[in-house]
Amino acid sequence: MKRVHLYSGRFWAGRKVGLLGGSFNPAHDGHRHISLLALKLLGLDYVWWLVSPQNPLKSTRDMASLEERLVSGQLVARHPRIVVTDIECELDTRFTAQTLAGLHGHFPQTRFVWLMGADNLTQIPRWQNWTRIFASTPVAVFSRPPYSLSALHGKAAQRYRCRRVGQNRARGLPAMEPPAWVFFQNPLHPASATEIRKRRAQAAAAASGGQPV
Repeated sequence: MKRVHLYSGRFWAGRKVGLLGGSFNPAHDGHRHISLLALKLLGLDYVWWLVSPQNPLKSTRDMASLEERLVSGQLVARHPRIVVTDIECELDTRFTAQTLAGLHGHFPQTRFVWLMGADNLTQIPRWQNWTRIFASTPVAVFSRPPYSLSALHGKAAQRYRCRRVGQNRARGLPAMEPPAWVFFQNPLHPASATEIRKRRAQAAAAASGGQPV
């Protein structure tokens, strides 16, 4: 399995890398959709999928193993510039602010951009040391139904409203001094990991003659 290793820093020097974190339980075409948009709209060289060992805000119930989720990511990514990695295991971090600090420390010459959907912009004030995320790394937010409107009126968007960058300046975001962020009114993708798990459970229950829970 292709993974990013901490000792490959020389290769990443000077490159622009988008970071898409999450459980990827499972990975789906919505993740790929955002990644391809990020490569194009932000002028990135690569996107890393940071497959979390365990999201602190999510239950372990119905959580596939890390190895299964890494394989899921590899099958869905299907792109030479999307790298699926469990680098948080190597960094020994659980929270995004910690992970970003570790990545900046190990790859000081790499220009990182944190990628997330509008749903995460809404809930990011619940994340540990969330303001350090904006303080350390430029952020790109992608529309996701039905969260976009509430996200732009939420705590994080309002706190950093004066640091928001227009879409016409997005390709310069990786080089900007944080806090700096952009909100993309991008084409939407309907894929949802929750819905995928629900359909799988229903299919499995139907196949066994039982009822989905």
